[in-house]
Amino acid sequence: MFRPAEQVLVNCSVYDGVGDTVLPDHAVWTDPDGMIRAVGPVDDVLAEARGVTVVDLGGGYLMPGLTNMHVHLSLGLPGHFGDEVHRSDQAELVLLMADSARRTLHAGITTARLVGESRYADFALRKAIERGAVDGPRIFTAGHALCCTGGHGWDADALEADGADGFRKLTRQQIRAGADLIKVCISGGIAGQHEAIDTPQLLDDEMAAVIQVAHDWGRKVTAHAGPADSIRRAVELGLDCVEHGYELTDDVTKLMAAHGTWYVPTIVVSRCEQFFRDSGVPGWLMDRALSAGPRHWESLQLAIANGVPIAMGSDMPPHAGYDETTATVRELEFMVDAGMSVADALKSATVRPAQWLGADDRLGTVQEGRHADLIVLRDDPTKSISALRTLHLVMKGGVVYRDDTNVTRRFAR
Repeated sequence: MFRPAEQVLVNCSVYDGVGDTVLPDHAVWTDPDGMIRAVGPVDDVLAEARGVTVVDLGGGYLMPGLTNMHVHLSLGLPGHFGDEVHRSDQAELVLLMADSARRTLHAGITTARLVGESRYADFALRKAIERGAVDGPRIFTAGHALCCTGGHGWDADALEADGADGFRKLTRQQIRAGADLIKVCISGGIAGQHEAIDTPQLLDDEMAAVIQVAHDWGRKVTAHAGPADSIRRAVELGLDCVEHGYELTDDVTKLMAAHGTWYVPTIVVSRCEQFFRDSGVPGWLMDRALSAGPRHWESLQLAIANGVPIAMGSDMPPHAGYDETTATVRELEFMVDAGMSVADALKSATVRPAQWLGADDRLGTVQEGRHADLIVLRDDPTKSISALRTLHLVMKGGVVYRDDTNVTRRFAR
């Protein structure tokens, strides 16, 4: 296991995730436990950190590592990726996921929320990352997604149940396995051949059973959901978060805002034609995804306008190439294009996910007492979200995992 280095990062401007502007001529002191010991004007920090190694960041912009809130490390879409996952044995599956985790971390995502994986391999991977045996982001995972018999995701390793008792049991099984949250599929979606996006799939008592058990055990529930009516019913029952929301309405987004129900739009999945072609997905899936795009875009705009709390998630592999950047960065650019301010977009990928995850006391900001999960850019992210395309350094827990310019080569993993 590579130990974090004690160091003071200087010659940088800091976007701390708290304010909306950068703090020029600041320094960040990371300690041997991988935590941030101090942040402040460079002279003040250096005066306190006498004798500590100084690392010159060359005038870069330092900010919190990104959090992607909709990740599948064992992506099971019909096509090349899904075939590879389904024909793998357990060991091969974990290695596939470990490779995706490493690529995700190198793309600047230091925390990932997994929302449906295969064969409980995510729990083994989480443990390996925590021990330092595998490179990857911090993982918060739902384990398997839950669906009704034949419901969305049944052929991608979602677990099937029917009736309130069946869903109570599955929810408890995920919690027993170590789930940090629960993912339930309450409607059809893009990747189910024998369903439509607006197919309702859970009854109220089934949704209520999942939500009640999860809340009783201190877990939040997020739902794969497309149509407005299914979402409305789930929000009224206490749902914590909506994934995709392909067909939101003005009334439903206002209801979500009033209830404090979060939204992870995954807007890239309805406009990523080249990714679908490269993945070899069947034509019906690509046609359905792309045809959902205009209505999906309208849903995102309504959520932004009506003040729904939004967190960034890509659904596409976070590191996947998209328009000469990654799916994660492209998702954020789309969110700004849809009307979100740059400041809100940055927070949707840093401090706000940490809040939803109940981890904002240790993640999501560049502040004393937080984990030293940091990225460095060449350009100012508060001026343009596309500055994230200039990412060149990634640190997690005080350990450098990517450094394109070799300024930290003495400490890099």
